[in-house]
Amino acid sequence: MIRFFRHYVPTRMVLLMIVEFLLLYFVGIYTAEHFGQYDPADPFVAQAAPYKPWLLATSMTLLISMFGLYDWEWTKGVRSLLARVLVCFLLGGLIMELGGALLPGLFAVGQELQMAVFIAGLSVIAIRLLFIQWGSVGAFKKRVLVLGSGSRAAKVEEMIAAGQTHGLNIVGYLPAGGTHHYVANDRLIEESGSLCDVVDRYDIEEVVVAVRERRGGGLPLADLLECKLRGTTILDLPAFFERQTGVLPLFSMNASWLIFAEGFQQGMMRDLVKRVFDLTVSFLLMIATLPLLLITAMLIRLESRGPIFYTQTRVGQYGEEFTIFKFRSMFTDAEKDGLPQWARKNDDRTTRVGRLIRRVRIDELPQLFNVFLGQMSFVGPRPERPYFVNELATQIPYYNSRHSVKPGITGWAQVRFTYGASIEDAMEKLQYDLYYVKNHSLFLDLMILLQTAQVVVSGKGAH
Repeated sequence: MIRFFRHYVPTRMVLLMIVEFLLLYFVGIYTAEHFGQYDPADPFVAQAAPYKPWLLATSMTLLISMFGLYDWEWTKGVRSLLARVLVCFLLGGLIMELGGALLPGLFAVGQELQMAVFIAGLSVIAIRLLFIQWGSVGAFKKRVLVLGSGSRAAKVEEMIAAGQTHGLNIVGYLPAGGTHHYVANDRLIEESGSLCDVVDRYDIEEVVVAVRERRGGGLPLADLLECKLRGTTILDLPAFFERQTGVLPLFSMNASWLIFAEGFQQGMMRDLVKRVFDLTVSFLLMIATLPLLLITAMLIRLESRGPIFYTQTRVGQYGEEFTIFKFRSMFTDAEKDGLPQWARKNDDRTTRVGRLIRRVRIDELPQLFNVFLGQMSFVGPRPERPYFVNELATQIPYYNSRHSVKPGITGWAQVRFTYGASIEDAMEKLQYDLYYVKNHSLFLDLMILLQTAQVVVSGKGAH
C-alpha cells in the first residue's frame, strides 16, 4: 500500500494507473500521426496538437476511475472487466466526439478517434488480464503472520473470505497464550522458539498483532521489539484494518487508540481550501443543473399533492442542528404516525418519480443550497436526524465523533457501504465515517467524488 495524504492506495493499482496513462498517451500520439486529418492553415490546430495525447490520456483515465476499474471489484471475473471497459470506452468515444465537434484541434475526430478508442480499449483489456495473472502469483505478495488465534484473529480470516487481503499472503496464526482458538487448526503455526525465529523460518515481512489481552505477559513485547529492529513491520489490528479495508473497526478500538493515533487533524488551511472548493462548485452546479431542477420540480408537482421540497432537521458539525433541503420523494403521509422511520430499500412510501430521482441521486441536488450556505460540504458523513442521533449515540461507541467535521452530500460510507437502514448498518457506516474523520484531505475528497460518479452511473446503493 502507498499512502497519499494519510489515505491508503494499493501499490499495484497505482502502477496500473501509471502504465495505462502512459499507454493512452502513446496511443494518442500514434493515432494522431497515422490517422489524423488537419487543416495546416489553421494556427489553432497546430498549437493544440501537442495537448491532444495528454487530453486523451487524462479524460480516459478519469472515466476508467469513474467506472470502478481502479477498484478490486473488476478482478472478480473477465465478464465484469469486459463489460466495464466496453461501456467506459463507448462513453469516452461519445464525449470526445462531442468535444471534437466543438474543438477539433484538441480532440480526436473521425477515423483518428475510432482507432484511438479501439486500440486503447484492446490494450487496456490485455494489460488487465496480465494484471490478474500477476496478482495470482504468490511470489509478489507480502508474507504476513497474525499474532493471536482468538476472536480478533478470526476477523482476519473473514477479511480473506471477503477478498480484502489483496497483495497479502496470510501465512498463518501464531497463538499467544490463549487455549481456545477461533481459527482452523490447519491455519495455526506451531510455536517453536521465539517470535523472531518464526518470522525468520517463514520469511515473514509483517506481523499483525491480534491479541485481546495484552497485560500479564499476554503480549511478547521484547520479541516484537526485536522483530521491529530487524526490519519486520509490526501493525496492530485497527491499523491493519484501516489500511486494508478503509474502516476503523469498532470491535478492536478504544479511547486511548483514538487519542494517540495519527490523524484526526483539523486546520485553518484545510477548512479554507474546502470552503472555497464548496462555494465555487456549488454555485457552478446550481447554475448548470437549473433546467434539471425545474423539470424535477414539475414532475413532483404533477404526480402527487404536497410540497416540492422536503425539509428536515439534521445534526451538523459540532452537534449543531440545521434544516436540510431535498426533493420530496415520498408521499406526504410517509410518517403519519408521527415517529421518524428509517428509509428502507424499495420503500413503498416513495412515489414513482421519487424512486427515479433517488436512483440517480437527483433528490439530493437541493442540498447544494446547504453547501453554499456553509451548513454542509460536498464530502463528509451523511447528516442524521436528531431523533436517530440520540438513539445511536447511546448504543454505538464514539458515534458523536463523526460530528467533528461538516456533514456531506456524499461520503466515504456512501461510496463504500451500499445501504443503511438499521442500527447495525449505522454501526457499519460509522466505521467508514471514522476513517474519513481520521484521514480526510482534499485528495480523499476527490477520490470520493470520483467514486460517487460511479455510484450514480451504476445505481449502486439506491433506495
